[in-house]
Amino acid sequence: MEELDPVALRKEFPLLETRRRPDGKRLVYLDSASSSQRPYQVLEAMDTYYSTTHANVHRGVYAIAEEATRQFEEARAKVGRFVGAPNPATEIVFTKNATEALNLVAHSYGRGRLGMGKAVLLTEMEHHANLVPWLMLAGERGTELRYLPITDSYQLDLSDLDKLVDGAGVVAVSAMSNVLGTVNDLRPIVEAAHAAGAVVVVDASQLVPHRVVDVAAIGADFVAFTGHKMLGPTGIGVLWGREGLLEEMPPFLGGGEMIRDVRLDGFTTNDIPWKFEAGTPPIAEAIGLGAAVDYLESVGREAIAAHERALTYQAIELLTDRHGDDIRIFGPGPDDPNRGGVISFAYRDIHPHDLAQVLDSSGVCVRAGHHCAKPLMRRLGVSATARASLYLYNDEEDVTALSDALAKAGEFFG
Repeated sequence: MEELDPVALRKEFPLLETRRRPDGKRLVYLDSASSSQRPYQVLEAMDTYYSTTHANVHRGVYAIAEEATRQFEEARAKVGRFVGAPNPATEIVFTKNATEALNLVAHSYGRGRLGMGKAVLLTEMEHHANLVPWLMLAGERGTELRYLPITDSYQLDLSDLDKLVDGAGVVAVSAMSNVLGTVNDLRPIVEAAHAAGAVVVVDASQLVPHRVVDVAAIGADFVAFTGHKMLGPTGIGVLWGREGLLEEMPPFLGGGEMIRDVRLDGFTTNDIPWKFEAGTPPIAEAIGLGAAVDYLESVGREAIAAHERALTYQAIELLTDRHGDDIRIFGPGPDDPNRGGVISFAYRDIHPHDLAQVLDSSGVCVRAGHHCAKPLMRRLGVSATARASLYLYNDEEDVTALSDALAKAGEFFG
């Protein structure tokens, strides 16, 4: 496995290569957990499609319409192979983001298949996208919601798993926390859920861009992720679902493309996955996501994971050594091999929004807020955190820039 070269990679990302701070220095982008940057290859794939091929898919019989359909379905196959889908042609559903994918499961499976009296088991570390849809379902149907707590070491507490999963029809869990960087061991959860007769829904939005993910090996029933966190465009998300479950579920949205026939007294649905892709799909975005998959595979996901593990360790060590008691980092320790490159922190008593603005004056981009995880914030005893997130184009220089900017912020706020 060749060592990843982030300096060389940055040259392939136009924003990172050309955007400059007022002092002429390059921008330090540490917010990839929110949205990653895009390489030229992704932008060019979308531009080429729009410039040479654009037509609606699945409907036209003229040449460019058939070519657009071919490229769109080829992107579906690429994405499916990327996550180990046994049958990408039928199991990969394109949505506009992971949020829509998770809503699809909650509304279509939850309403149609979740038996009366069955509970939904969630966790305290869920992103709102894998929490609010189930809260909505509970509000409408009185479904009981249960929660796996987190330990003081920022891991899921599985000590009462067998009890909590008893009587559950759905278990919905994050593969990696977007706040803590905790990479969850899904095997015991999946095994306990299936033993109890529950299906497992995994939010893998933070994991798929950074590690090798094999949906068959995970053993879950649904896995959702999004394009814009994995070097792809916005407006495209993915739901992988077991073919048998997707076949049995009713459609989520109604309209064109998802039908086989429509009469004044009813309709019949299309085959999967098109049954869940009502209307004109995100064609250029799917093609761009396919290009992002090509790019990630060319760099090598093992190399990306190894680079991020080493850089995360260096970042946490530097921040704690240099800033001591001034900084509190939320998440597993730096030597945890399953820790992802998300570093949420509090600095002195400075509000994260104020801190992020001052860091921005040094050209360092970090996220500040509740990160769409308000219940987790309450569990941590804070209203918000600052968050630096690392990816393949970040290096030690970026980590040092973050530490230097924090020192300047400390001086600014006295």
